[in-house]
Amino acid sequence: MIGRLRGTLLEARPPWLLVEAGGVGYQVEAPMTAFYQQTAPGEQIILHTHMVVREDAQLLYGFVDRFERELFRALIKVNGVGPKMALAILSGIEAERLVRCIEEQDTSSLVRVPGIGKKTAERLVIEMRDRLDRLEGNPVTVPGRVALPASSQVNADAVAALEALGYRGKDAEQAVAKVAAGLDEAEQAALDSAELIRRTLRLLAR
Repeated sequence: MIGRLRGTLLEARPPWLLVEAGGVGYQVEAPMTAFYQQTAPGEQIILHTHMVVREDAQLLYGFVDRFERELFRALIKVNGVGPKMALAILSGIEAERLVRCIEEQDTSSLVRVPGIGKKTAERLVIEMRDRLDRLEGNPVTVPGRVALPASSQVNADAVAALEALGYRGKDAEQAVAKVAAGLDEAEQAALDSAELIRRTLRLLAR
């Protein structure tokens, strides 16, 4: 099993990262927190990974720290929550906030994540509450990111990433457009797709 991956980031196209290590390119699916880091193609990246082996595929999921990976592992043990939904949860709700939602039984915030209904949110609170104390590591913190020049491709990448997380195409397009409309020219010129996705997810979580 692959538990940690260190290598050169070749490509970042949410929700996928392509990392070369030892001459092998690993395609890693990751929550949006992995894209908020100050890492650009060609730089070194370290991911804590979880591997899923199925009859038809071998899937690798990557996280910026051990705590986030432990949260993912706990989430996929919840009845009705698979890896895709777990990634959507960790992308839509930052780790510290997710822990607070569970501790405070805040199901209203959880149901804002695509694919999570009231019953699933209630199961998350009930089943995750007893598991939090057993998780290793510390909640993830998200540092600032060096912005890249924006373009129409930035918006397209943001919409594609949101669709991959489970949001409907129309909802994703409208949310991205709303965020972009609220920016002045200087902000638009300094916005990259990861930051645009981050702001849009915050809007969708309200």
